[in-house]
Amino acid sequence: MHNRPGKSIAAALLLGACLMATPRSAMAADLGLVASGPGAIGRCSEIVFACENGRQYPLCPIAVSVAGEVVAASLHTGRYGGVHVRMVPMGVGYRYAGRGIWLDGFHDNALLNFGKHSQIACTIEHP
Repeated sequence: MHNRPGKSIAAALLLGACLMATPRSAMAADLGLVASGPGAIGRCSEIVFACENGRQYPLCPIAVSVAGEVVAASLHTGRYGGVHVRMVPMGVGYRYAGRGIWLDGFHDNALLNFGKHSQIACTIEHP
């Protein structure tokens, strides 16, 4: 029996398309923050965290998955630009982590952590 690389590649592509069409891909979007799509890249007004300290922290998407999840972003914590954060896969909820900062959340509620001993409760504002 001869191994045909073209046939196995076609089968792998078909399997991938079938997996993407299942309800699992819809559930994957529950594990991270969802943007409106590729057009959200660079816009900072779509996902804004309003926190108990009275400040607002916009999350500006840099990369968005096929399912619409923000996988890399810039979290603006001050006037000097943002901190680059990446989505960390979690079982439930989401985590975006960067240098010295991370954001843990579930749906519209989140905890913004500035190191081990500084934590602020936040909610997502919807425009």
